[in-house]
Amino acid sequence: MLPYVYQLTKYNPADRDHRGRYAGAEPAISDHGPVEAAYLQAIAAFAEESGVDQLAVREPQIGGFAHFGMERPVDGYGLADLFPAGLTGFHDGALVPIAAGLELVRAMLRDNGAWCRLEAEGAFTVHVGWDQYLYIGSSLPCEAALARTRSLGLFPERLDSSPYEFAPDDPLHVQRPADADFWARLRWTVSAHRATFLEETYAANASQWHRLTRDNIEAVRSRLTPRAQLAVWPDLLTDVDTALAALPEVGLTEILWEDEDGRITSTVADETQFEAVASQITGARAAGVISLATDEHHPLFTAVLPDSDGVLRARWQTGPTASDRDWAFLKTLRRGQVVTGTVTTIASFGVTFVDIGGFTAMVNIPELSWRPINHPSDVVSVGQEITAEVLDVDMVRERVPLSLRAVQEDPWPQVAHRIGHVVTGPVTKIVPFGVFVRIEDRQDGFEGLVHTSELDQSPEGVIEVGDVLTVKIIDVDLARRRIDLSHTQA
Repeated sequence: MLPYVYQLTKYNPADRDHRGRYAGAEPAISDHGPVEAAYLQAIAAFAEESGVDQLAVREPQIGGFAHFGMERPVDGYGLADLFPAGLTGFHDGALVPIAAGLELVRAMLRDNGAWCRLEAEGAFTVHVGWDQYLYIGSSLPCEAALARTRSLGLFPERLDSSPYEFAPDDPLHVQRPADADFWARLRWTVSAHRATFLEETYAANASQWHRLTRDNIEAVRSRLTPRAQLAVWPDLLTDVDTALAALPEVGLTEILWEDEDGRITSTVADETQFEAVASQITGARAAGVISLATDEHHPLFTAVLPDSDGVLRARWQTGPTASDRDWAFLKTLRRGQVVTGTVTTIASFGVTFVDIGGFTAMVNIPELSWRPINHPSDVVSVGQEITAEVLDVDMVRERVPLSLRAVQEDPWPQVAHRIGHVVTGPVTKIVPFGVFVRIEDRQDGFEGLVHTSELDQSPEGVIEVGDVLTVKIIDVDLARRRIDLSHTQA
């Protein structure tokens, strides 16, 4: 926040009523003439005294509405010829010379349907507010500019801050950037779904749509507007009638369709316009319906483009999806970290699912215990709180494998100390190359292999499961977790 903030208006403070509201005769819209010119000259004076010759566009808004609603919107929102690339040049972070910045202010004073903050970081800001209220911030007191403003017939007043100072929607929200992890997940998603749709919002209320396939992701990525908000959606339906059947009975809805040439068009309509739009898209190759209701607006995941150096400087936020919340949680984890969670499910295929901070992680059977087990229920039960180590954090598939045994003492080195010991135990399994014998007196005791070459066949008959054998521990391979036994040497 800059130390010197001024409210500049055409409204004389002497004309305020007892409630502090302006009660004079000045209209709340632009005169498109000398008063408007006075505003622009005052801004130019403050910019010059602040040492600023260009401004950055921040949080731009355009499209279909006047920001303050006092005047009718105009074609092009008053931005014609200001940006060589057209309206897509009106994006967050776009740098404009002071002259272009003044024309942006003119468009805002006229309520042309475009709005933004104009800033030179750490030095200067311009905010246009309701009813021709203008707010200028500077790192310097700008005494000469203040005098110039008064001479122009405007009234500057010192404030602590601009009411249009940027404030995040949710200060605690961690915005997901469109970084390497995002693009890797997007490629994985496209491979899984064969195609998805990418919504590129380059200014509030202004979007472009791209159908992504494995072949065009990089080409689309290279054309995205700087600092755009991105939202990934499931692919459109090739059955257009089925897509339109998802239209709600009432409410604003965005309808997308792809024509035979691959062009993507979107329109926002309500129930009174659905029939007209449906007739308009007859013959489309694919279509889709997206609800604009907050509780029904569910893209797969979202992000905001960082700058070319990888730093996320855009301040706006996307509405977090379940995947975005998982991403934010996974960013707090690291390999080797010890976490606590609750067992939620033991799947029929043996994987145990664990809730760690609202995210579902998993434990495969080999990671449940150092000792042999037949089923996860031998070690854990649903509802049990466990402590485990994070083996990996897969940001692409959004998976976290855990290990219980990693936080337990490894008993294998103790087994290695028993090389040369003679023990007695039951035969647990018979294989073509020998038999397995349990060498510990416990249900989950370790088992070793007696190779046929080390097996002294009993003259009384063939060895069977359950027979008790006396064996000698002749080797323990810690790398392969294997115990070799000898019956003949015992």
